[in-house]
Amino acid sequence: MDFRQAIAAALSTPAGFPAEELATWLETPPSPEMGDYAFPCFKLAKTLRKAPPVIAGELAASLVLPEGVVKAIAAGGYVNFYLDKSALAKSVLSRVFAEGARYGGSDLGKGRNVCVDYSSVNIAKPFHIGHLPTTVIGSALYRIYNHLGFTSVGINHLGDWGTQFGKMIVAYKLWGDHDVIDQGGVDELVKIYVRYHQEVESNPSLDDEARAWFKRIEDGDQEALALFDWFKSITLKEVAEVYDILGIRFDSYAGESFYNDKMGRVVDELKEKHLLKLDQGAQIVDLADYKMPPCIILRSDGATLYATRDIAAALYRKDTYDFAKCLYVVAYQQDLHFRQWFKVVELMGYDWAKDLIHVSFGMVSGTEGAFSTRKGNMVKLRDVLSAACDKTYDIICEKSPDLEDKKTIAQQVGIGALIWNSLYNGRIKDVVFDWDTVLNFDGETGPYAQYTHARACSVLRKADYVPADVDYSKLTDAEAAAVIAALGAFPDAVVDAMEKNEPYLVTRAIIAICAAFNKFYYEQRIMADDADVRQARLALTDATRKVIAIGLNLLGIAAPERM
Repeated sequence: MDFRQAIAAALSTPAGFPAEELATWLETPPSPEMGDYAFPCFKLAKTLRKAPPVIAGELAASLVLPEGVVKAIAAGGYVNFYLDKSALAKSVLSRVFAEGARYGGSDLGKGRNVCVDYSSVNIAKPFHIGHLPTTVIGSALYRIYNHLGFTSVGINHLGDWGTQFGKMIVAYKLWGDHDVIDQGGVDELVKIYVRYHQEVESNPSLDDEARAWFKRIEDGDQEALALFDWFKSITLKEVAEVYDILGIRFDSYAGESFYNDKMGRVVDELKEKHLLKLDQGAQIVDLADYKMPPCIILRSDGATLYATRDIAAALYRKDTYDFAKCLYVVAYQQDLHFRQWFKVVELMGYDWAKDLIHVSFGMVSGTEGAFSTRKGNMVKLRDVLSAACDKTYDIICEKSPDLEDKKTIAQQVGIGALIWNSLYNGRIKDVVFDWDTVLNFDGETGPYAQYTHARACSVLRKADYVPADVDYSKLTDAEAAAVIAALGAFPDAVVDAMEKNEPYLVTRAIIAICAAFNKFYYEQRIMADDADVRQARLALTDATRKVIAIGLNLLGIAAPERM
């Protein structure tokens, strides 16, 4: 039975709203003592012209309760609904087993496309720890939207254009060695790039040479393009290895250079719609009425800027994918940039401008300040991944020396710890990268969630568990009820994570399940003497295993069966 829909249907007539809408208003209370569902009456205050506590009291007194709902109690501005624990256990577990890997999913998206622009690495620059948040947040959202019936389109908007490539060519011509770079990859490119920025301080003419070389790239010069493509291939090979380790995928690598022939449309359209103004030789869209600086479309020398390319990319993505949403997983420091060009798209008359969403997040810095490629003080993500796996392997060897395939499990747990660390808190939070913090496996961590999954798997293995009919009345103790409540709350958490573009809501839902299950594990003897009790508790353990695995998969984290 779908209790949410049943309660919403009971509320529909007295509240005066459709049951479908009321169902979306129902909340999961923060503690079991407050019931299984809560209805916020303040949403009815304007319509009914009454104070929320008054509405709550009247509803609680007059409602005809659906089957399986044992009581409704007014509490402040809420009506708290309490369910029959046996009926709730049957409802939740039956759904988990029936839906399998699709539990927590839905057809909410109805196949509509959602573009997710994330990671967006820069060519000829290291894939460093600062790229981890955008990469794993974007990947998690990609998976979450897919789980809810959308079709996600993962886009890696490569930073593969600009004068930095002219600088790189100058650096290569002066100090580079083809064979050394071919073998050393991006590390060697970074070395000469850092040297360029050291040398240009005393020799500013290098910048003139760099601009000239970039102009040759723009003009299609064969030598310049060959070097450009070489730098690009070196970078993509290296980042592909990191993406493979992280389990990250993309559907498009169309980067800045892809839009070179598509910016004329933007400029022409802005002119036709009388949005462009001349300002000190530059072409701008004046945004003073919206309390923002002007959005520069063309510099005085005729060159395009990031905004021009982003507008061109948005138009292309709308034409190509007809997206319901287009997400940009980019650090919050770029907030003004996105607000500016989003407004320009709106002024161009496109109502889908409202579907452009900047999914911002905090910056990652080192203990000694911000990372900088120019200064050469980057912490490479590949090194962090390797260190995480090595540390985990040492821990496993110490705690579980007889465990089979320790290397594979160490990689799953080490990588999972890093991903979880980036997804456990809300996006808007600056992070100081510290090895000890990132690789700390204590507390509410990825390894804790993975270990809980492995523990559930171990219980089922030792019991030789075979699914069978369950007497749900054997799952009404407080500990079992808490696990069932946490499992039942998981689908709402997934929807909430999608609506707010906050993957951390899934991590918190997983932790809630793990905490409840571990308490159940310690307080109740799963392998009880009573056969019916034992079968019911094993079924609950199996459901817990399944949902933890689903949640971890949504985050891009493996769920080992042994640890």
